Amino acid sequence: MKIIKSVQSRIYELRGERVMLDFDLAALYEVETRVLNQAVKRNIDRFPEDFMFQLKPNEFESIKFQVEAIKKSSSSQTVMMVLPQNRTDKYLPFAFTEQGVAMLSGVLNSDKAIKMNIAIMRAFVEVRKIALSHRDIKKQLQEIKKRIGSHDLQISHIYEAIENLLDEKAAEKKWEERERIGFKK
Repeated sequence: MKIIKSVQSRIYELRGERVMLDFDLAALYEVETRVLNQAVKRNIDRFPEDFMFQLKPNEFESIKFQVEAIKKSSSSQTVMMVLPQNRTDKYLPFAFTEQGVAMLSGVLNSDKAIKMNIAIMRAFVEVRKIALSHRDIKKQLQEIKKRIGSHDLQISHIYEAIENLLDEKAAEKKWEERERIGFKK
């Protein structure tokens, strides 16, 4: 379970996709990033753009910020993420979608890679479950907001009706308490 939590913290949202970066995958597979990238380049036909893409400089800056935030909030039990230093535009990281990570299992064929791939796939499934539950909660909150909005209108009408009734009662009392003129008994 600890490894799945560690993997989940390495899944980022980029370009509308959940992805993992080459250096995080290399750390999990216990290989150098360049070795992972070489294996991918040797089998580039297996990695179309919807499986893998290279980050743009602004995306990498955004990821750096996210990684630093995760580092500060993570406990000592999680596997620490290390951002590669001295990356230039030429060597920006590659991002792998869930399908790309699955394809890596065919490219990296060590026992460690196979076991880690299974853990990564489980982490992606958990992230998907969490996202679906959040979507359901968000939908429920929107329905509640709609209901409350209509209740506000209904409560407003009730309040106005009560005010009108109170005004009528006050007018009735004033009428009954008025000073009578004419013959008195």
